[in-house]
Amino acid sequence: SLAGRTALITGSIGGIGNATARALAMDGCRVMLHGLESPDVAEAARAALAAETGAEIGLHRADLAQPDQIEALVKHTETTLGPIDILVNNAVFRHLSPVEDFPLEAWSQAVAVNLTAPFILTKLVMAGMKSRRWGRIINMSSNYGTTATVNRVDYCATKAGILGLARGVALEGLPFGVTCNAICPCATLTPHAESQLQARMATNEPPRAETGAQARPDRHPTPRLTRTPRVSA
Repeated sequence: SLAGRTALITGSIGGIGNATARALAMDGCRVMLHGLESPDVAEAARAALAAETGAEIGLHRADLAQPDQIEALVKHTETTLGPIDILVNNAVFRHLSPVEDFPLEAWSQAVAVNLTAPFILTKLVMAGMKSRRWGRIINMSSNYGTTATVNRVDYCATKAGILGLARGVALEGLPFGVTCNAICPCATLTPHAESQLQARMATNEPPRAETGAQARPDRHPTPRLTRTPRVSA
C-alpha cells in the first residue's frame, strides 16, 4: 500500500499520466495532477479521480518550459499534499517535421519540457527523498528513446536523453533508498491514440479491429496495442 505517500505526475489530466495517477490513487497515494488543459477539463479530471478512488487529489497548472513555474508546482504539491515521495516525469512536447525544416523554437521547447523539466523536478525532490531514505522517480521515455522514427527528431533525442538522466540519478539515489527508472512504452491505446485510429479508418485504411491487432508494427513487434485501465481495445 502507498497510503501516506504523495505523488506528483506531470501531464496527468489524460492519457498514460492519468492512468498512472489512477493506479497510484487506488493504492492509497495522494496525487497531484498537472497539465495545461483548460481549467474546466482539468478540474473535471481531478473531481472524477477523487470520486472514483476516494484519494486526496490535487491539481496545479504549470508551464514546464518555465523553471519558476516548475518550482511553484513542487511547492504547491508539498504545501497541500505533503513531501513528494513519488515523481513521475510524464509530460511531453513534440513537433512533427523533417529535420531540415524543424523550427529551432520547437526544438528548444521539446528540450525544455521533455528533458530539462524532469531534471529540475528531480533536482527539487531529490534532497527530501534522500533525507527520508525513500523515493521513487519514474521517467516516461518511449520505444523511440531506444530506436527512432522519421520527422520526430526532438522526440527521439529527448526520450533518449531521459534514459541517461534516469541512469545517473539511479546511481546517486542507490545508497539512500531512492530509485529512478525509465519506462519505454510502445503504442498505447489512450484517447489520443484512439482518435488517430479513427482518422485512419476514415481514410479507408484497415477496419478498427484489424488496425488494433496490427498495433503499428513499425513501433513494436507485439500484435496488439498496450491498454490503460481506462481504455479497452
